Amino acid sequence: MIIREFKRPDIKRVLEIETAAFEDPYPPSILIDIYNLGAGFLVAQQDNMVVGYIIFWIRYEDEGHIISLAVDKRYRRKKVGSELVDYAINIFAKCHVRDIKLEVRVGNKDARKFYRELGFEEKEFLENYYEDGEDAVIMKKSF
Repeated sequence: MIIREFKRPDIKRVLEIETAAFEDPYPPSILIDIYNLGAGFLVAQQDNMVVGYIIFWIRYEDEGHIISLAVDKRYRRKKVGSELVDYAINIFAKCHVRDIKLEVRVGNKDARKFYRELGFEEKEFLENYYEDGEDAVIMKKSF
């Protein structure tokens, strides 16, 4: 598996993964806009196929934010997600980011466990964060 920067031809596959992974997926225009604004956008590729992606950016001078992370269901529990997060963390570290935050659905126990295993801590809850009214958990990892 290789991790590389997103390229525009990857959008179709990223959208397939996004749509399968999330109840309220980002539309293609938002993903492209985020990319065009300079967000980090990496894909994991295996056998010439994109199997996962991560989108992240530096929100403030010393705070990073993971916007989205998803892995094709057939490649979950094979370290794809953790390698994407580790790669992003290394980029954040080079930019002197001290804290990384993200939001995750309260009901997404698998994602919450995944991030805890990577050293993220649950810090606070955001009521009605998602369009369907579900709350979010803010998770944070500090260096």
